[in-house]
Amino acid sequence: MTPDFLPFTRPSIDEETIAGVADVLRSGWITSGPQVQKFEAMLSDHCGGRPVRALAHGTGALELALDIADVGPGDEVITTPLTWVATANVILRAGARPVLVDVDPATRLIDLDLAARAVTAKTKAIIPVDLAGLPVDRDRLYALAKARNLRVIEDAAQSLGSRWKGRPIGSFGDLVCFSFHANKNLTTAEGGALVLNDATEARRCELMRLQGVERLPGGEQEVTFAGAKLNLTDVAARIGVGQMKHLAAFNERRRALARRYFERIDPAWGLTLPPLDDGDTNWHMFQPLLPLGDGRPTRAEFIQRMQGRGIGVGVHYPALHRFALYRGLGYGDGDFPHAERIGASIVTLPLFPAMRDEDVDRVCEALRDILGGSESARHR
Repeated sequence: MTPDFLPFTRPSIDEETIAGVADVLRSGWITSGPQVQKFEAMLSDHCGGRPVRALAHGTGALELALDIADVGPGDEVITTPLTWVATANVILRAGARPVLVDVDPATRLIDLDLAARAVTAKTKAIIPVDLAGLPVDRDRLYALAKARNLRVIEDAAQSLGSRWKGRPIGSFGDLVCFSFHANKNLTTAEGGALVLNDATEARRCELMRLQGVERLPGGEQEVTFAGAKLNLTDVAARIGVGQMKHLAAFNERRRALARRYFERIDPAWGLTLPPLDDGDTNWHMFQPLLPLGDGRPTRAEFIQRMQGRGIGVGVHYPALHRFALYRGLGYGDGDFPHAERIGASIVTLPLFPAMRDEDVDRVCEALRDILGGSESARHR
């Protein structure tokens, strides 16, 4: 990778945070401890005072949310095929069946009308996904959940800092799962968090994340159920503490970069742009759909040519029902046409807080040449 290579994402970690991590390493307490508690308090403040428990990863947050929602063998959980496979994998690992429904072609988010029609007597929960940070309609979502007596497990892995009608995601609703993977708007390198409803759920989460071990007076211990091992380290939490101080600025910079993309991308290039929201999205990713066919480059060719210009491009995500695991559950081509079309043509362009305006311009120049100009013509 050359020094001027522009990746599709890059974490921004300041020197104060790096020094803070070094302090944690020198302290002798590097696993879960005071930094985790501080990070959880900051997250709770962001989420309107709701209890929040930090975890080793966002997948773990989904796993524990399913446990708290009492999802198990014989149950069904409705979700979208246009997501990272973790969203559906955790349902299978809980012994339940993921019931997939197609997405809305405009928002690319789960179609709640289809979700309502997919509810059966076996349906225990619904997992909506805020793809690229765009929030699912929370009003309609919770109206559906109330009418059908469903638990909601929000896959908000990508939407920390997004808002629904001015309210931060995580500050209301049912169980809310965040991810702090290296590519997220806030990172702890690896990590996640679960926002809970009350002290009882929070206590269950605490026990579940550390083997189910309960500490008793006098140094005694008790274990009443088989917990997992999903605690976050203080090393990772110290990164999160530093990141929280910059979250609002990070997201505002992302919004500015997204606006510049909208201003610079020419409709003649044939791209289908992501939904333009009213300012409540954190712009975790900027994802146009490529124009395919008619002599246009394939997605693989497009990515290769962008990389040749020193620009990284991601794919988030192929429709997961086309993977062998989900074909084995009976899903197949044509089941979810909107998710399939979007999953086959979506690309993630560079967008991260440290990007300069001229980096967006550089990406747009490459788009012009590859999709609408000289480079496209040379390869036809």
